[in-house]
Amino acid sequence: MADVTSAATTSPAEKVKQFPSTAGLYLMKDAQGRVIYIGKAKNLRARAGSYFHKGAAEDRRICGWIDEVADIDFLPADSEVDALLMEARLIKDIQPKNNRDLKDDKSFPYLQITTGDDFPRVNFTREPLDRGVKLYGPFPRARSLRGALNVLEKIFKFRTCSLDIQEDDPRWRWFRPCLLHSINQCTAPCNFRIDRETYRADIRRLMLFLDGKKDELFREMEDEMRRASKELQFEKAARLRDEIKALQSLNLRGNLADHAQPEVFYVDPRRGLKGLKKILGLDSIPRTIDGVDIAHLGGTAMVGSLVTFIDGLPFKPGYRRYQIKTVPGIDDFASIREVVTRRIKSLRERDEPFPDIWLIDGGKGQLSSAMAAFDALKVAPPTVISLAKQEEEIYLPGRSEPIVLSRRSFALRLLQYVRDEAHRFAQHYHHMLRKKRTLGEEE
Repeated sequence: MADVTSAATTSPAEKVKQFPSTAGLYLMKDAQGRVIYIGKAKNLRARAGSYFHKGAAEDRRICGWIDEVADIDFLPADSEVDALLMEARLIKDIQPKNNRDLKDDKSFPYLQITTGDDFPRVNFTREPLDRGVKLYGPFPRARSLRGALNVLEKIFKFRTCSLDIQEDDPRWRWFRPCLLHSINQCTAPCNFRIDRETYRADIRRLMLFLDGKKDELFREMEDEMRRASKELQFEKAARLRDEIKALQSLNLRGNLADHAQPEVFYVDPRRGLKGLKKILGLDSIPRTIDGVDIAHLGGTAMVGSLVTFIDGLPFKPGYRRYQIKTVPGIDDFASIREVVTRRIKSLRERDEPFPDIWLIDGGKGQLSSAMAAFDALKVAPPTVISLAKQEEEIYLPGRSEPIVLSRRSFALRLLQYVRDEAHRFAQHYHHMLRKKRTLGEEE
């Protein structure tokens, strides 16, 4: 960690004008030099300077203590992710009085690593376990933590699922990895595609990074990369090289929160998934849901969308858009069949698993159209259901009567969220296409 820049007699408002416009932490101090608030910034000069604008004194979040600030310093960080982790560590160590809520409050999010497992899981939690885990946090912003977790997952490729994977259980050799392995975001210990020792070494490297020991981490990784190359383990050496490069270029464009999968405030994903297991009679709790919707505005060309949810949260890299190609005019049923057909074919070509649940926006007719796609391709479908608007009825193949759930049901809320996200994504795509066509006509 860099030394805190020293203060002179300059006022805090003037001093922040000399701050760099890079990532880091700002430390507010009182007249006795005590740190009374710590904050994270992607742009130190802009963020810290915002506290001294004319309207800041009226902000209810800071108006009670901003007048106490007699000095301000900063600590530079290599990236916004580094700043987020530094912020949590410093708040825990220094315990500034105006970060009071974060010091012990369990309602704030933590990053949790289940170190007691053969293949440790890394996850976001507001209810940390008491034993067998390593905790980082608490963190002041849930979306930033989710964004950091998503970025680090792409580098260290750890698992986030709740599977109980044991090294001495041979049944896992026949387990099919999920979508995250297909897009190279997990090393798939669930199928023993990585051994326990190698996986735990990856987790150890992640923990070094989270502990702020980047110099030690880079030395270890570079030494291991050279050894692997010397021993002709070129695939391992290349993987380490790519991880080092990714860590060295961790600076992000846009806000860290933009890298997060959105947090579902009105849905409890875990309870929603458990509810779906019970309602749909599934053998296990579903992990993946694909939602399909069709959009057309004013009788113009139709488009389709597919959104993917993992563990009850949107997974943006899995989203897909479709321009309907084989359907003349406006035909929802035929368009759904085309979208589902194209999705089935693309999953089979890439040898990716089907989702646990396939959710179609609509009623019996839309569900029948989706099932027709599976029949035509002679493919055994996963659990395919539809959700009809207005009455919010759930239709299943082979059942004449729909399932009607309480509007407060966690399972229904989760399905509504998937359906609404698919609808939003389809409408957004349609508006994009209309805008392009309009601009083209004007040119």
